[in-house]
Amino acid sequence: MFQTYIRNWYTQYGRHHLPWRQTTDPYHILISELMLQQTQVERVIPKYLAFLQTFPTITKLAQTKQAEVVKLWQGLGYNRRAKYLHQTAQQLVDQKFPDSPEELQKLPGIGPYTATAICAFSYNQPVIMLETNIRAVYLYHFFSGETSVKDSDLIPYIIKTLDKNNPRTWYWALMDYGSNLKILTGNQTRRSATYVRPSKFIGSLRQVRGAIIRALAQHSTLSKIALEEEVKVNPEFFRQALEQLLLEGMIVKQKNTFHLA
Repeated sequence: MFQTYIRNWYTQYGRHHLPWRQTTDPYHILISELMLQQTQVERVIPKYLAFLQTFPTITKLAQTKQAEVVKLWQGLGYNRRAKYLHQTAQQLVDQKFPDSPEELQKLPGIGPYTATAICAFSYNQPVIMLETNIRAVYLYHFFSGETSVKDSDLIPYIIKTLDKNNPRTWYWALMDYGSNLKILTGNQTRRSATYVRPSKFIGSLRQVRGAIIRALAQHSTLSKIALEEEVKVNPEFFRQALEQLLLEGMIVKQKNTFHLA
């Protein structure tokens, strides 16, 4: 009954047009999954298409400079994702793309969800996948009114209802339905034991980091004084953000100027 309802809903209302649903190429799926982390779908679509136009193959991406990848990434936020994607391309350029969650998680920036997503959407493997929208579906249908529900409580239901013949489409359906549930019923995941209230972006260190990357993407090279003038934030936040970005290898200091790594 549950499976039939989800399938029928997806047939009628699913986002079948999404460009990353028109491919099984693991490189394309990896790009989409990293872009979609904490970023709205409608913002990702043009960036995804532009990225593949510029870097149509993993070899092309591996051969470019990290700074060019980060520049193209602007508008998506969480710039470390661009660095991880570039590093992954460099590791895989002469290798077969991994097809197991265990091997995928050895690559930079690929966690359990992204690894299982690649396996499901690229290889149609019946992996156990759990993310925000999927979590919302199972909380809504099987744990009504309950709070602090653990993921370990949800997994048996995910296993029992998994479409092992076509997990790719099944997970697409769950994710679209879960996204729609949020609009209709509110955020079901607040009842999850894993739920963490999102921190404010405005005035945060993350905002300052993004502003520094954006300024260097626009101007290529800036002195510390010029960079601070571009960013215009609390000096202590600026210092902390600059130190973090240097330590992470996102930016480079040469004499008295800074540029993207």
